[in-house]
This record gives sequence, C-alpha cells and structure tokens, in this order.
Amino acid sequence: MGAGGRDFHNFNVYFRNNPLYKVVAFTAAQIPFLAGRKYPPELSGPSYPDGIPIYDENELPDLIKRFNVTDVFFCYSDVSYEYVMSKSAIVNSCGANFHLLGPNDTMISSEKPVIAVVAIRTGAGKSPVSRFVARFIKDLGYTVGIVRHPMAYGDLVKKRVMKLQSLDDLDRYELTIEEKEDFEPHIKNGFTVYAGVDYIDVLKLAEENDIILWDGGNNDYPFIKPDIYITVVDPYRYDHMDRYYPSGINIRLADIIVVTKVGSAPKEKIEAATELARKYNNKAKIVRIDFKAWADKEIDIKGRRVLVIEDGPTITHGEMPYGIGYIYAKTNGAIIVDPRPYAVGTIKKAYQKFEHIGPVLPALGYSRLQIEELIETINKAQVDYVISATPTDLSRYLGIDKEVISVRYEVDDLYGDLAEELKLEIRKLISEKVG
Repeated sequence: MGAGGRDFHNFNVYFRNNPLYKVVAFTAAQIPFLAGRKYPPELSGPSYPDGIPIYDENELPDLIKRFNVTDVFFCYSDVSYEYVMSKSAIVNSCGANFHLLGPNDTMISSEKPVIAVVAIRTGAGKSPVSRFVARFIKDLGYTVGIVRHPMAYGDLVKKRVMKLQSLDDLDRYELTIEEKEDFEPHIKNGFTVYAGVDYIDVLKLAEENDIILWDGGNNDYPFIKPDIYITVVDPYRYDHMDRYYPSGINIRLADIIVVTKVGSAPKEKIEAATELARKYNNKAKIVRIDFKAWADKEIDIKGRRVLVIEDGPTITHGEMPYGIGYIYAKTNGAIIVDPRPYAVGTIKKAYQKFEHIGPVLPALGYSRLQIEELIETINKAQVDYVISATPTDLSRYLGIDKEVISVRYEVDDLYGDLAEELKLEIRKLISEKVG
C-alpha cells in the first residue's frame, strides 16, 4: 500500500530479490494518476518480468480476495494513527496480515557521512531547514549531494535516477509542479539534487560528493541511514508528533529537534511543542528558529484584490488551511479573493476532497491536464495580482496573464543555536568519517 514513494523504495530494498515473497500488486493513495499503471519490469527485476500492476486503494478488499493475499504492507506517510489502524482493520477483516516495515529493513547505508532533515508533518518548514544545512556544509568547504525524497510521477524508467543541476534539467525530465517546488530552490542555490525511483543507484551517484544530505518528504523517515538525524517540529501542529505516522519515529530518532515558526506561533504552543518533544526524546538537542519572508517585487498591495497560491502538499494532505502567501497578503492589507468560484476540473475536486483549505489555491500540477486546469483557474480569477508562495517560479513556465509577486522564506536562526549545533555535530562527524 503506497503513494509512489515509500512503497516503491520498500519494494526495491526488501522485496525485489526476496524469495520469501511474491508481490502481486501495489495500491495507490494520496497521489493522483498512479492507479492503472504498472511498476515497470525494468525496475521490478527478473522475478517480475511483466512488472507489477498498481490499483486504487479502494480496491484493496477485492485484491486480497482475488490474489489470495496473505500479507499487506503499509508504505506511505503523513496519515493519522487512526487512519493507519483503520486500514489494518480492513486488511485483517479480509484475513490477511498487516505490516509496517522499519528502518533496519529499509534504510540504505552510505560510505559517506549522511545528514537527514525530516519533519513531523508536511509544511513544518523542513525545506528551508534543508537549504540552511546545505549552505552551512558548503561554507565549511565540503561538497553536498542533496538526495531528495521521491515523487513517482511520469515515466518511472526515465526517472529511475536523476541528477538535477540546472533549470533545464527540470524541463528535460518533464517534472510536476510539486517536484519543481522541491528541486528548484536547491538548484538556484548552486546545489545538485539527486532523486528518482531506485534509491540504491541514486545514492551511488550522489556519493561523488563529500557529504550526503537527505531532504525528506512528508513526515517520512529517511531512506538512507543518517549519521545526524534532524527532525523539524511545527508548533501549530506539535501534537501531531504522537498522532501521525511516522512522526513518532522521527521524533524518537532525532539528534537535533528544530522547533520552527517561533516568531508567529503562540508562546504556549512553542513551549508545548518543546515539552512534548523532550518527553519522547530526552537526548536530542532542541533548538528554535523562525522564518523570514520577502517578496521579489516591492508593490503596494493594500486594498488590491489578490489570488494567493500556496505549496500544494502543505495545503492538501498537509492539512494546513493556508501558508506564508496568505500571511504576506493579509499582513500587507490585500483583499484575498477565494479561488473556489474560478476552480475547474480536478482543481475544483481538490476543494471538495480537502474541505479544510482556506481562501488559497494549492499549486496542483500532477499532469499536463491538471496544469492546464490550474492555469485556467488562475486566469479566470478577477484579481489585480497573484501572490505565489510556492518555492517554484510558476511564472517561468505557466502562462499566467496577471502580474505575479513571488514570496519566499528562509531560516532565521534567531539565537544562532541551529548553526552552533550543526557546527559541533558536523565537525565531529567529518573527523570520524572523512578525516
């Protein structure tokens, strides 16, 4: 059971050459346009010459019966404990066993030092923390291979191993908006990103660098065994560290816990986040940071009608009603226009599925059709400006007929604690593994 990331990885490292199992199917959830496809034979290996079919998760009971399934493995993230056990109930009621693979069976070991940045939820601020860590390592004089958590869209064989060094590479691999959101900022900062489907080979390629930085996705735990484990905590959703899977793994394994958004979150939430993190992990160093946001254009938007576009995963399955774009527009006195009346096709369906979304537009673009629907939704909106808070430059490749103001945010290490802790841990790590 998966969403085109953890499930494929678990298959590659645990099942592909395992004679004890015969994998008969994947099921797909969260990510659109996966069901009906196949995990290709070029990736599934000689034991699966025809590949492995991918079905919609709604078909799970029928699949267990049809294929006489004895064991089902849950392999995706950013879901509540209640959600996970509701799936277990379905599987067990059909007579099959329900499993969760752990780090010892799924993490790949590297010859190089590995630093991992993960989070307790999508939208906690993991990406800017990853960028901060990458720059910090570079400033120490070492090359950084950024290995990004997968997003299995499009041609899986073509994307089996990707080395992304320029914006042209983003176009060459025909990446989705979500992939560009995660890759583009690193590339613009001068780093190379390694990603794909088969992370055994992705890691081999990334090891041409001095240090590996695992840039995690959702609230999943790393695919590569880290020497330094950094877990990012959102104080607005601090209680999710013991309510969402696999957040509890990340908080317990952390060497450094980073509590974010301390400039905006209520003091009681920051303290509660710190206290709960310490409850589950009394060995990790806990540091606090904020984020600083800025726009690429100095335009007075007070009283002007704006459409706010936010990072897609944060707003959809990350369950945040809005993000930094909404806060920027609100702070600067803009009139925020609700996108719903202008939404079409799958964009309109997303609002129906994710009822928590506020008056913002998630940057959904998982297929050419959905990208066209996103463009139509934006261009139909009766607004003066578009506030784009997604990390990718939408105006670079979308035909938007309005002026776009891009809002970005990076780490504000208010007290210098994150830099100080990184300096201590990384120097110790390098002396042990690099020399």
